[in-house]
Amino acid sequence: MPGMTDERFARSVVYVCAHSAEGAMGIVLNRAAANVNLPDLLVQLEIIPEQERIRLQPRVGLVQVLIGGPVETTRGFVLHSPDFHISQSTLPIDDQVCLTATVDILRAIARGEGPRYAVLALGYAGWGAGQLEHEIQANGWLNCPADAELIFNTSVDERYEFALRRIGIDPGMLSDQAGHA
Repeated sequence: MPGMTDERFARSVVYVCAHSAEGAMGIVLNRAAANVNLPDLLVQLEIIPEQERIRLQPRVGLVQVLIGGPVETTRGFVLHSPDFHISQSTLPIDDQVCLTATVDILRAIARGEGPRYAVLALGYAGWGAGQLEHEIQANGWLNCPADAELIFNTSVDERYEFALRRIGIDPGMLSDQAGHA
């Protein structure tokens, strides 16, 4: 919501990957990692040597790198299409999106064997037991149905408005003041 006072989440679109009585975990989808791209990370993580960078498939360079949230910012989380699966590592979230958080998926992407669609998030957003529910009740968040189109086929800069329009809200009509009826 526009009135979100936590700057880390102002105008954020968060894909909630897990939600239970113990808490919630999600990936911020509309914060691009500045000056970071997947080919650079593959070299930095020593997944490929520098001289192999030129041999990467062009689609590797198209994988967006995001700031996924303020928790564990040095750890990578890949949201991807369900056409790729690593046994005991890939978590199907729904029928269109999976989450894999092991370096093996980056190796597969580098070899051209990874998922058709993917975004890499550095870090994640986390909430303790009942925290997210409390924030929603306090008008801190809107929610909308999960949408693979938003994750994989919408530019980072357009995701906030896309999510709002998905639930029938004109972004220009939102106010930072809210109440309860």
